[in-house]
Amino acid sequence: MFQRIWAYLKALFSTTADKAMDPQIELEAAVNEAKKRDQDLRNQAAKVIAHRTQLESQLERAADDAGEAREMTKQALLKADEARAAGDAAGEAKWTTAAQSLAMKMQASENNLASLREQYAVAEVQAEQAKDAVQQNAMRLQELSARRMELLGQLEQAKMQETVNDAVATMSTSMSDPGPSLDQVEQKIERRKAEAMARAELHEVTPEGAESELRAAVNVAQADAKLEELRAELGLASSAPAPTPPPALDPLAEGETTET
Repeated sequence: MFQRIWAYLKALFSTTADKAMDPQIELEAAVNEAKKRDQDLRNQAAKVIAHRTQLESQLERAADDAGEAREMTKQALLKADEARAAGDAAGEAKWTTAAQSLAMKMQASENNLASLREQYAVAEVQAEQAKDAVQQNAMRLQELSARRMELLGQLEQAKMQETVNDAVATMSTSMSDPGPSLDQVEQKIERRKAEAMARAELHEVTPEGAESELRAAVNVAQADAKLEELRAELGLASSAPAPTPPPALDPLAEGETTET
């Protein structure tokens, strides 16, 4: 049971970590790590090539020493032969001993030269392998850098597409939100208008409404009277309608009334 829980927690942490990691930072980290490995490989390859170069110098000196020892051994042998021909036994012994000593030195120099040649052969192969490794790793680093640029471009495209998707989703949500229609607005206006007219109608039938109407009529009459007063002062014609004259009486009807 504990192992199942631990496996679940590991998977959960891994998934959460993957979501939290920025792909651009991961790319930069991969490239930096590759550059570090490339630099380490170059340093190691430089040591291998430097070792071969040192062996070249040692090989040249060993070859010179072996050649010098060989020539000196030859000279000693010649000197010993000359002393023997001259009947100089002491000189012959001296130069023979010197030749033996030089021959031993020559043998040591030649053995050292042979050993250095073997080491140099190995070092030369290793140096070529190191150069090939550096060259191949440099090519892989260039490929990785190119791949990084390609992935960064794809990442930017993905971000742009996500932004567009979010904008489209926002637009769709805004358009799908249930907003008030024109019919609903019209119904609301008509309802408020009807309620206002109903309140006015109810106000007119109440004592307060009648009183308000009377006050308004009195105010209008007073205002008309003031206007007529001002027109009279200014000598202007009155705007009030002329009073209607009483109807004329019929003379016949008047006579009949008098006789009665």
